[in-house]
Amino acid sequence: MLADIQAVVFDLDDTLIRAYAQPEEAWTRLLHVFAAHLYAHDEAAIARVRAIHQRITGTAPDGRPYAASDPHLLTWVHIAEADSFLRAHTRFGARPLDQAGRDGYVADLARIGAELGVPDPPRTEAELTDRISQYRPELAATAQAREAARFLLLSPPLPALARAPYGVLAAAAVSLLPGWARRPLHLPRLPVTETVLVRPAGHAMVHAIRWATTAPPPAPAT
Repeated sequence: MLADIQAVVFDLDDTLIRAYAQPEEAWTRLLHVFAAHLYAHDEAAIARVRAIHQRITGTAPDGRPYAASDPHLLTWVHIAEADSFLRAHTRFGARPLDQAGRDGYVADLARIGAELGVPDPPRTEAELTDRISQYRPELAATAQAREAARFLLLSPPLPALARAPYGVLAAAAVSLLPGWARRPLHLPRLPVTETVLVRPAGHAMVHAIRWATTAPPPAPAT
């Protein structure tokens, strides 16, 4: 994770810093910000997200100023999201995308990214992979990043009944991370466990969610 992005995340009104004192509020607000970013498909939603970005400024632990509206930081968030979504769909999607579909998905996200302030977002999977490789020398894991990972994986403020399903989804998400992203966060790579347990459980959970959220077919006319 870019060091400035880590500072931005922790300065979302101190959401994660206060997570252990007010976990439900922190969780709700964090999900609200991310959802607003992911589903900014119209002018009003895009304006709301850009307004959030404009309000988040500060100083990183090393003394450098940062702003969530910084195009360099926005680009990293955009390409990390696009890469994560493609990986998740490839592993757990119901209908795999061919290369044209994968490029089309990146191009669709590029239109949203450009509206949110990302300069020249990648428009093909190859461009996306190349842009991520350009950022890799800047990536580092700080104590803040590892604390955020522990919070999301081990201490989410969820009801007891939701913990097990969430744990399956969290383990499935970690299994998608490349080694260079896991190691700095101290997330182990367990190939046998992931192949035998995590992936099948992830497929089952995603299938259950897909079934539960799919509208039933219309009743036949009588």
